[in-house]
Amino acid sequence: MHISGMCILGGRGYNTCMAMRKIPLVNGEYYHIFNRSIAGFKIFNKSYDFIRFVRAMQYYQSPILNLRYSRFSELSAKSQNKILSNRDEVRNIILSYSIMPTHFHFILRQDIDNGINNFIGNLTSSYTRYFNILHKRKGPLWESKFMNVRIESDEQLLHLIRYIHLNPTSAGLVNEPQDWQWSSYNEYLNEEEKICQYKEIINIPAKEYKKFVMDRKDYQKELSKIKSMLIDNYTG
Repeated sequence: MHISGMCILGGRGYNTCMAMRKIPLVNGEYYHIFNRSIAGFKIFNKSYDFIRFVRAMQYYQSPILNLRYSRFSELSAKSQNKILSNRDEVRNIILSYSIMPTHFHFILRQDIDNGINNFIGNLTSSYTRYFNILHKRKGPLWESKFMNVRIESDEQLLHLIRYIHLNPTSAGLVNEPQDWQWSSYNEYLNEEEKICQYKEIINIPAKEYKKFVMDRKDYQKELSKIKSMLIDNYTG
């Protein structure tokens, strides 16, 4: 496996570089972005919830938005796809993602100023409005704004992508990671880029990547079980 176009900074460990944006997110850097619902509340309950979130992910990647998402969602599938197909200018590069019933994970490279803040802010606010209208509720849906960890080495990047793709099996939602529709794992297995743009950054054959993931599957699931016993409201 080889990663290109990424600075190796080294030094500090994964758990020590978390910051609540006291230091601005930097263009050209890679980040693990994650957030969960208040008290681990299940906020993705049916397929359409996941589909809506994924479509909004694609929509809010554009720095130029001429429509509210509610109006965009009323367009025909052909018109939506035409808008979403233009990836010449995006806020961030999505390397991987996983949407879980109670939380989400992204690996993002910020490409324009405030790209991550605007993308995640629009995405979570939009989903909150949708969820609150659907369930006739008011108030916040997410535990915090969002959390971010700057990725500082090739090794850390690869392990985080694998961790994200194994999240559904670690949580016992599916037996095999490819069975979870709401992650980018199948893009890696099929060597395609539907939502993610990873090929210019990570040169990794599908068979090699699958072995890399499966070698860790059982260990990560056991580790997740231990954490769930030790950490209140642990959701992975």
